[in-house]
Amino acid sequence: MRFLEEVVVEEFLPTYRSLLAAALRERGLTQQAVADLLGVSQSAVSKYAKGDVGVRDAIADDERVQAHVAEVADGLADGTLSRVGALAEAEALVRDLEAPGDVLADIHAEQMPELAGMDVDFRGTGEDALREREHVLADVRRGVRLLERTSGFATLIPAVGSNLVECLADAETPEDVAGVPGRIFDVMGRAEVPADPEFGVSEHVALVLLAARDAGSDARAALNVAYSEETIAALAERGLSPVEFPAEAEDLRAEIRAVVDANPEARVLYQTGGFGVEPNVYVLGDDAPDAVAAVRDLL
Repeated sequence: MRFLEEVVVEEFLPTYRSLLAAALRERGLTQQAVADLLGVSQSAVSKYAKGDVGVRDAIADDERVQAHVAEVADGLADGTLSRVGALAEAEALVRDLEAPGDVLADIHAEQMPELAGMDVDFRGTGEDALREREHVLADVRRGVRLLERTSGFATLIPAVGSNLVECLADAETPEDVAGVPGRIFDVMGRAEVPADPEFGVSEHVALVLLAARDAGSDARAALNVAYSEETIAALAERGLSPVEFPAEAEDLRAEIRAVVDANPEARVLYQTGGFGVEPNVYVLGDDAPDAVAAVRDLL
């Protein structure tokens, strides 16, 4: 009998640490600095560098793992990602790779032939809710870092600020939606992110996302940007089906729900302003990085 957790410890962890150590060294960090970040000894980092630690090719060659390692290495190297944040993102990656039919599940099946052909999800534990929250926060962090590295994004930030949010699968209230505390603002032509993502810190962008989901949208994330006719036209050209909703309504969530219900393919919601209400565009996505990618295409 072999547990999936054993595959994570014996196959994933050495490979992941080896890849991350190499990526951090490529970014100019010393062996001791890498050791401190990874929580291992300097001699362990030396072994990673010399190739003395076995690497599982199926994991190392996975494009998601490679992209994740590059993003985490960037964040740790420039100080925009904490060790706790890096751990949360690694946990989220592991949960993805453990899904039935994915790389860690396949390795598990190789080592336990009895599992071949069985669609068994071993991720189902009492910690599922915590892991999902970690996954959502990790997604928002990845999306925020993409925004910070997007040249010209500050020009799309409205006066009220932008927010990038992602919700839990069974989200009902803004407390189930993670976002950036205090929103993202344009500070001298640069997107300023005041703090790490948290749950329950977005009200308006979260409300738009929840209203769209009320109507059956499968979007899990949203990003708001400044309104312009050019932006709407550009998003329409990309097949994102922009639809307008009224800026002023007694029950805004109900109004948005009705609009999306009539336009189920819509991935862009916008309002052109009202008394004391700045015009805004809300781009929906499968997750936070997906919403960011749609906006990056505008620049």
